[in-house]
Amino acid sequence: MPIDIFMTQLSPTMTEGKIARWLKKEGDTLESGEVMLEVETDKATMEVEVIDEGVLHKIIAPEGTLVTVGEAIGVIAEEGEEVPADYVPEGAGQEPVLETHGTPAAVEAEPKPSPVPAPREVAGEAPAVDMAAVERAADDKRIKASPLARRLAKQKGINLAAITGTGPRGRIVKADVEKAAKRGINLGGAESFVPREIRPLPAGLMPYHADEYDAIENSMMRKAIARRLTESKQQVPHFYLSVDVEMERLMDLRAQLNEAADGAFKLSVNDFIVKAVSKALVDVPAANASWADSHTYQHKHAHISIAVAIEGGLITPIVRFAEQKSIVDISNEIKELAGKARAGELKPEEYTGGTFSISNLGMYGIKEFQAIVNPPEGAILAVGGTEERVVAENGQAVVKKMMTLSLSCDHRVVDGAVGAEYLNALKKHLECPASVLI
Repeated sequence: MPIDIFMTQLSPTMTEGKIARWLKKEGDTLESGEVMLEVETDKATMEVEVIDEGVLHKIIAPEGTLVTVGEAIGVIAEEGEEVPADYVPEGAGQEPVLETHGTPAAVEAEPKPSPVPAPREVAGEAPAVDMAAVERAADDKRIKASPLARRLAKQKGINLAAITGTGPRGRIVKADVEKAAKRGINLGGAESFVPREIRPLPAGLMPYHADEYDAIENSMMRKAIARRLTESKQQVPHFYLSVDVEMERLMDLRAQLNEAADGAFKLSVNDFIVKAVSKALVDVPAANASWADSHTYQHKHAHISIAVAIEGGLITPIVRFAEQKSIVDISNEIKELAGKARAGELKPEEYTGGTFSISNLGMYGIKEFQAIVNPPEGAILAVGGTEERVVAENGQAVVKKMMTLSLSCDHRVVDGAVGAEYLNALKKHLECPASVLI
């Protein structure tokens, strides 16, 4: 029988994708592991491999089509199989249930109330995330969920495969999806942000003549950035703290290390900042936290998200367990991640699950700025450039190399005193840079 091809959730925050390019055409034979098409997501353009072998019978969503996760994009038939002319894929005109690898399963009818009691749940806690379910795509098991739960999960961009149901016989119900949304579950990752749609200004209200501008279509990434940052500013209670840091010792140590390396490595100021940020998070663990409605999650390790500008937007690859790595290892990893980011080759696990962000605009000559918190992280550090300034020392005016750091905090997670304590710890590591080498 025909096999439907569906738009798969390719990143934890993805709710829709644009068909960038079909690498197979109707009538082509499909073999497992081959790249079938490319999809533009909110993070990057990603390749989609063949899962079910056969012949590509029909392409439903041509190149350039914007498709919601779970909707049908094509049909596969077995060799020599006749597909009825009136065949309609499951994802056409209905709300599908997602299988563990993102493929919609058959829609079940809503069962009648059953006397079988639901599994007991701890009060105030969300249902556990069954991460094993995400890995069981090959089992081809269908997920049981009520139509209302399916509809709500689709609206919130949540992958049902990441939820364990508490209804009769493990069925996922509305309450399970709502609790998962509060904890920030989508594909089982840490991000808790499901952006709302922002309506654009109607074309008729644009106060410009058509020959006075170039209309550049917004990419999936640019739309995602706009939604997430708008919602962050609207819903996250930001506050800002700034501190000036003396950089004389750090700049001298950096020069000495780079000279001693004789080309084996080259450390940047940003490498020192990443390491110092992770060390300060160990000193002040309360600043390494994320907010959810029922809990505050204080993280045990420093997974540092680093903002990297790429064509069409920015992305935040993550240096994981930064507190455990040497500054040379951090430097090499940052270079590798930045290269993959600019080439559009980052994997979802390389840009999701950060606990603290850094945005560095110092190389552009920016002295000071305030960044927007990237939920669910509780804080982001904005780094300005190092410059010579006249400062007072022992009653005398002297010239020193200085840098301004600004910390943006989510006040639900990080209080003012905690933010101040963290900045002081960070300042101490940067002004005594040998501490980051220990």
